[in-house]
Amino acid sequence: MKQRVSALLRERFERDVVLEKPKDRSFGHFSTPIAFALSKELRKSPMLIAEELAGAFGQSDIFCAVESVKGYINFRLSESFLSQYATWALEHPEEFGRGSKQERVLLEFVSANPTGPLHIGHARGAVYGDTLLRLGRHLGYDITAEYYVNDAGNQIDLLALSLQLEGRSSVLHEKVEFPEKFYRGEYLTELAKEAAKQFGREIFTDDERGNELALWAKDRVLEMIVADLRDVNIHFDTFVSEASLYERWERVLEKLGEGAFIDDEKVWLRSSAHGDEKDRVVVREDGRATYLAGDIIYHNQKFERGYARYINIWGADHHGYIARVKAAVRFLGYDADRLEILLSQMVSLLKDGEPYKMSKRAGNVILMSDVTQEIGADALRFMFASKKSDTALEFDVEALKREDSSNPIYYINYAHARICTIVEKSALSRDEIMAAPLEGLNEDADALLFEALLLPEVIEDAFESRQVQKLPEYLKVLSARLHKFYYDYRIIGEADEAKLLKLFLMVALSIKTGLSLMGIAAKEKM
Repeated sequence: MKQRVSALLRERFERDVVLEKPKDRSFGHFSTPIAFALSKELRKSPMLIAEELAGAFGQSDIFCAVESVKGYINFRLSESFLSQYATWALEHPEEFGRGSKQERVLLEFVSANPTGPLHIGHARGAVYGDTLLRLGRHLGYDITAEYYVNDAGNQIDLLALSLQLEGRSSVLHEKVEFPEKFYRGEYLTELAKEAAKQFGREIFTDDERGNELALWAKDRVLEMIVADLRDVNIHFDTFVSEASLYERWERVLEKLGEGAFIDDEKVWLRSSAHGDEKDRVVVREDGRATYLAGDIIYHNQKFERGYARYINIWGADHHGYIARVKAAVRFLGYDADRLEILLSQMVSLLKDGEPYKMSKRAGNVILMSDVTQEIGADALRFMFASKKSDTALEFDVEALKREDSSNPIYYINYAHARICTIVEKSALSRDEIMAAPLEGLNEDADALLFEALLLPEVIEDAFESRQVQKLPEYLKVLSARLHKFYYDYRIIGEADEAKLLKLFLMVALSIKTGLSLMGIAAKEKM
C-alpha cells in the first residue's frame, strides 16, 4: 500500500518522496513534507508549494482527497482502493506483504560454543536472528542461515578435561579435585554416562584419548543445541566448523599483506589503522592462533562465497571485536560496509518478582530449554522479539502464563481466535463475505482496515531497520483495535455483517501472517 503510493508520487515528482503516517488520523492516511525539501530549490514558502502541489492532483483511483496543511501534503486513500487491496490480499494470502528483493545475504547467528546447553542470553540472539531471517525471506531476500561452530581452541580442551574429571567422579566414583575453571552441570554427568557406554570407562583415565573424547563431546553438545533450537522452531541451513578452517591460515595470512606484521615472534593485525584502539595479536609466540585468527579466516571464507551482504548477530560482550574484524576484512581486500554486526544484549529473568533460579543441569546459568518448557515456545519467541535487541530485557515468566490482556501473546492470539469464532457463527458463506465491497464503513472500521493493511510496510521497516520488535508492537496495536471494535459494535445480524466479517478476515490475515513471521502459529480456538 505505502509502496504503491510512494511509486505514484515518485513518478509525479520525479524523486523519492518521504511518506509519513500522521498521528492525527483526521489529516488522512499518509503525509509528505516534500514541500519543505523543495522550498530552497523553488525559492517559495513550503505552504505555498504544498498548496500548489495538492491542487495539481486530479481525479485518482487511489486518493479520495489530497490537501495541504501547514506545508505538508496529506493523502486520504479512496475506499475503492482499500477495498480492492484487501480483496486481493484475502484472495492471495501467501503473497500478502511479500517482496522481490532477491539479494543474497549470509546471516550468522547464535554460534554458541559447543561446550554446554544454550542459556537465555543465547536464546535472545537466536530468536532475533530467526525473526530477521523470516522477515527477510518474506521480502524476497535469498538468505542463508549459518551457525559458526567454535570447535577449536582452549574451550574444547577444557570440555574434554571437564568430562574426564566428571567421569572419574560420577562413573568411576573417584575423589576428584576440580580446577577453578571447568564446565559443570548435570549435562556433563549425562555425557559422562554416555561416554562410558560409547568408549568404555577407561576413556576417563587415558590422557592420550583426550582429543577423541573432546571431538565426541562437542558433537553431542551441538546436537543438544540443535534440539533446543528446534523446540522453538529455529533451524539452520549451514554449519561451519572453526577447526576445519585453520588449514587455510597461511593463505589468509599472506592475503592480509601489510595488514599483518611480526613483532617479538608474534603475528599482529594492524587493526589500529582502521579505527581499532590498538593492534591485535593473531598468532602467539608459541605458534598458537588466537580467537581473532579464526574470525579472520572465517570472514575471508564468507566473502569468498560471494554474497551481497553479510550480517552477524553477536552477544553484547563481543562489542570490542567489531573494529578488529572489520579491519581484517578491509586488509583482505573486501568492502567492510557489506558486513553488518548487530548486538544482542543479555536478559534478566524473574519469576513472581524474584530472580529466576539457575539451572542445575548447566551449573550457573538459566537454560533456554527450562524457560521453553515453563512458558512455551510461542511466549518465549514473542518476548525475546518484543524489545530492541541491543537494549536490556527483563521480564517475569509468570506474566506470560496469564490469560488476560496483560499477556501480549495471549491477547493477540485471542484476537485471531475471536475472529475465527465469529466467522464460524455467521450464517454467511465465505463467498458471500468475500463479495462484499469494503466501502461505506464507519470511521472506526476504516481505521481498523487501514491498520490491517499496513502489515507489508511494518515487515519491510522491521527488516531494513533491523528492529524486529516493530512487528510485535504492530500486532499488539492491531489486536487492541480489533478487541475495541468488537466490544463497540454488533456484527452478526447487522445490515453490514458481510462487510464487517470481511474486515475481520483482513485483520485475521495480518495477525496470522505477522505471527508466522515470528515463528508462531496463530490459534483459531482458545
